[in-house]
Amino acid sequence: MSRIIITTLFFLFFSRIHGQNSEITFHDLSITLDGKLDETIWKDLPEYTNFHNYLPSDEGLAEQQTKVKIFHNGEYLFVSAIYQDNETRAQISSLKRDDLSNTVVGSETFVLILDTQHQQQSAYYFAVNIGAAQVDGLIERVNDGFSINTNWNTVWNAKTTTKGTNKHYEIAIPLKNLNFKTDNDQFGIQFYVRDIKKNSWTIFKDVSRNYRLFDLRFTESFRINNLPENSNSRFAVTPSVTINHQEDVLSDIKETTFQPSLDVQYNLTSSLKLDATINPDFSQIDVDQQVTNFTRFSIFFPERRNFFLENADLFSNLGIEGINPFYSRRIGSRSAIQFGLKLSGNVSPKTRIGVLNVQTEKDEDEDSQNYAVLVGEQQLSNNFTATGFLINRQQTDNFNFVGNYNRVAGANLNYKSTNNRWIGLANIAKSYSNGEKGDSNFYHAGIWYNKRGMFWNASLRTIGRNYLTDVGFTPRLFNFDAINQTVVREGYTQATARISLTKFFQKSKKLNSYRYFLGRTFVYWDEQGKLQQTSSFLNQALFFKNLSAMYISLYHDYVNLKYGFDPLRNGNVLVPDEYSFLRARIGFNSATNNKLVYRTFVQYGQFYNGTNTTASASFQYRLLPFANLQAAYEINYLDLNELGKDTFHLARFTGEVFFNNRLNWTTYVQYNTQIDNFNINSRLQWEYRPLSYVYLVVTDNFNQQINRTNWGVAFKMNYRLDF
Repeated sequence: MSRIIITTLFFLFFSRIHGQNSEITFHDLSITLDGKLDETIWKDLPEYTNFHNYLPSDEGLAEQQTKVKIFHNGEYLFVSAIYQDNETRAQISSLKRDDLSNTVVGSETFVLILDTQHQQQSAYYFAVNIGAAQVDGLIERVNDGFSINTNWNTVWNAKTTTKGTNKHYEIAIPLKNLNFKTDNDQFGIQFYVRDIKKNSWTIFKDVSRNYRLFDLRFTESFRINNLPENSNSRFAVTPSVTINHQEDVLSDIKETTFQPSLDVQYNLTSSLKLDATINPDFSQIDVDQQVTNFTRFSIFFPERRNFFLENADLFSNLGIEGINPFYSRRIGSRSAIQFGLKLSGNVSPKTRIGVLNVQTEKDEDEDSQNYAVLVGEQQLSNNFTATGFLINRQQTDNFNFVGNYNRVAGANLNYKSTNNRWIGLANIAKSYSNGEKGDSNFYHAGIWYNKRGMFWNASLRTIGRNYLTDVGFTPRLFNFDAINQTVVREGYTQATARISLTKFFQKSKKLNSYRYFLGRTFVYWDEQGKLQQTSSFLNQALFFKNLSAMYISLYHDYVNLKYGFDPLRNGNVLVPDEYSFLRARIGFNSATNNKLVYRTFVQYGQFYNGTNTTASASFQYRLLPFANLQAAYEINYLDLNELGKDTFHLARFTGEVFFNNRLNWTTYVQYNTQIDNFNINSRLQWEYRPLSYVYLVVTDNFNQQINRTNWGVAFKMNYRLDF
């Protein structure tokens, strides 16, 4: 035992000393990217190892270690990694680019995180699985930590090989595609490895499991030598053409369009980028996953369009969950985009700016609009970051501004403690609209605390009835009155509290952890301070050693309903009154490292003046590595007594076929009786050169009686040129 302790302390000490001298050296040479790692340079470079356990245990050094080496030649950043597995076989769930849940989580994967500003605000995410399928994205700061947006893409390359039991990864990333300042020679870097066979995650810089793997507060500081002043290539131009045929069967309308478009990226500096788009087409975008919605408010769906994604956290983090003054999906949702310009990035190591301007066309009942956003972010100290913003939506006539407008201005202050346990956020904003005065403010203050085994947060927000954000997302501000068929705008105050307590079992052979208490409560008051709603949630979950889990949840709602609500959508309305209802759910999630992965739950309880019974099951079967099949079914039986009853069905199927890691065919089938829609979307995607694609997309829509309502087919081809 004493020998083990001494050895562990030695490795930890060595790792600490080694980490203090971490650097990326410059070498004026190139390599052949083949995954073999047989160049002399790979033998001469220092290695970074001593990876730590993260899951299923977050204690001690990993049994299967990884050795990483890294250098640059002024044009590319080169990374090699050798995962010292103890099995020759490899497990892959997907060869599809940017499929985070399967290509990364469901496979054997090496991940590289680059915080090129070393400010712990945003970073680049690069991952490659042992089948050489790539995932890239942006890590963005959100209220209580960080999230990954994989809709962002750039040009880079990776190759892999297997030598005995060792898994080799070799990566080349063009420096021109990274946002960095030449006067800041410190990068924040993290490496981690996924081994789906063992259902394990191991990580270079030690992170406790209560934090996310990609939490930028835990990156290792690397000094990078001889950064180039300017990149050799500063232009990226992507012309594209789309042929789109649509038929509305019900109206007997047929339309075929030919649409050329152009996207341009220009590096003003190594850290400041200009994006331009002219006449863009987004027909290749994945379809949204449909859901059954029994709430009184709209549901948030993420942005998927690449133009809006570079430095997206600058624009998308201007508010909080449920109240955000900028929601880019509003732009172009009702009429086509003519052009867009965006300037974003760092003007100094601690200062970021974002400027966006988009013009839409006039389309029948929709006036043309100009959308403009100005954002400035300043890191005040190691603990505080301030953001100011101005958002403008202005009606236009032939590029002349006319009277109808909506503007929002505001400021945010973020706090993160030195010990990484505390996060704070304060927001203030005000909207300005023609014809609206007063009650147009928004305020929020929130605090989060996180340590191993315990998490809690509390927040308070208030929003005025005239806090209008035409380019934002504020669903609870708008109340649909099903009796009078009108929308009533009403401000509110909301308090939120949440606490989670978990016990970890390090020595147990069957149990991994037990979340013995998870509680969350939302409380809402109207403008007069009268209680309108409380929503409470209690949960317990038991996680087994293979990370499968079983759980039980209780939901309680008190609603002082002020406006008529028609959840059955049959014209029979719940009248304003006080309602209190309780529901219970029990479920099981299987381990994720099997060929067959499944989740299921059942729920029963009260719903306003009636009852709601729900059953759900989802399955994923991996025909490794050639195909991935997913199916989900949810049934909701809603009985509101004298108001009626109905059964709602929601079914989804996703079939993916991988011909190789550049050519794949994906088909989505969705059946949703709540919105009377049966949708089939089938897409063939070929990346014939880096970030140059051919898409063939077929979409067919039917009602729930399987009568066709409309269909279409689109062909799109683009070609990326670097100058």
